[in-house]
Amino acid sequence: MSTDTPGIDPLQALRAPRDPACDVFLTGPVFLDIIFTGLDSAPVRGTESWARGMGSSPGGVANMATALARLGLRTSLAAAFGDDHYGEYCWDALEQGEGIDLSMSHTVPGWHSPVTVSMAYEGERTMVSHGHEAPAPAGAPVSTGTAAPTGAPASTGTAAPTGAAAPVPAFPRCPPRARAAIASLAPGRSEPWVATAARNGAMVFADVGWDETGRWDLDALPDLAHCEAFLPNAEEAMRYTRTDCPRAAAHALAERVPLAVVTLGAEGAYAVDGRTGVAAAVPAIEVEALDPTGAGDVFVAGFVTGTLADWPLADRLAFAGLTAALSVQEFGGSLSAPGWAEIAAWWQLIRTCASQDPAALERYAFLDDLLPTTARAWPLRRAVPTIGFRQ
Repeated sequence: MSTDTPGIDPLQALRAPRDPACDVFLTGPVFLDIIFTGLDSAPVRGTESWARGMGSSPGGVANMATALARLGLRTSLAAAFGDDHYGEYCWDALEQGEGIDLSMSHTVPGWHSPVTVSMAYEGERTMVSHGHEAPAPAGAPVSTGTAAPTGAPASTGTAAPTGAAAPVPAFPRCPPRARAAIASLAPGRSEPWVATAARNGAMVFADVGWDETGRWDLDALPDLAHCEAFLPNAEEAMRYTRTDCPRAAAHALAERVPLAVVTLGAEGAYAVDGRTGVAAAVPAIEVEALDPTGAGDVFVAGFVTGTLADWPLADRLAFAGLTAALSVQEFGGSLSAPGWAEIAAWWQLIRTCASQDPAALERYAFLDDLLPTTARAWPLRRAVPTIGFRQ
């Protein structure tokens, strides 16, 4: 993480003495991600492929936790960590490097860290993961219903290993009081902590993975009833609502949750506020993608930040899309999450480009009230990977 990141607190104007100490709580499996970049094509069976760059970083739920912390939100993570060197590295990188509260996490003796190898090429990625289910802490409640699905779309971060039990987090007996919580929904599964967090006043934001059952039934997502916002991608949204248009799907979802956000990939995002009927659409920012790992997590983190700061819906979408666009220009999931220094440098650069459409610039004018008047020149040097990296 850049040491020169401006100390911006997006919630400063809203904080009060009786507010929760935690802004966002989340839980899930932490992977060690090993990322290969600069591949000319997908690996071919029976051949050896050489990558021009590589790095490693905490992955899985760590992608979103890091993205939230770098945007100035006080983030608490409950997760299981292996007692191997990988687990020690991930714990230190998150707690010491990113300032994430791990007081609800634990180290599992004799359990090795889940690992994902991600290969990025042509704006896409292929992943191979390995891990074993971690035992829950003594006395911790467990999820009810079916196990987590064994796959996830590329936009949602590190997937669970296909054909194996997904490593599970340290589900807390009682989550900390927080402004918001982030959950990952799966068909037939209910996490007791989600309802508890909602009862305690947290706004619950949820994404969802691919439905391996093929039923695509919203009623099979029981924790959706506790959610403030639901953020599926376009394919997931259309399947769950039986529609053939992402915007129609967003409106249908807004009948089930207060806020429906549908990500449209290269076309941006569309959202509907079910309480007010307000809808917003923001196009994506065109960038040259190095590695899309964790971009969906960064998008969610940006949207959560804007929602907690009580920004207009269109500004939240624009900010979420901007943070995701900045993340794909760097390798890795958690390491690529932008902080305010990257955002400020981008905004300074983009306003000096003569070819920019004034209307497009106006879409991000809300950044003027958030960012310092001076910023370092773009591009900024990012965190140094643990394994050698060269373009």
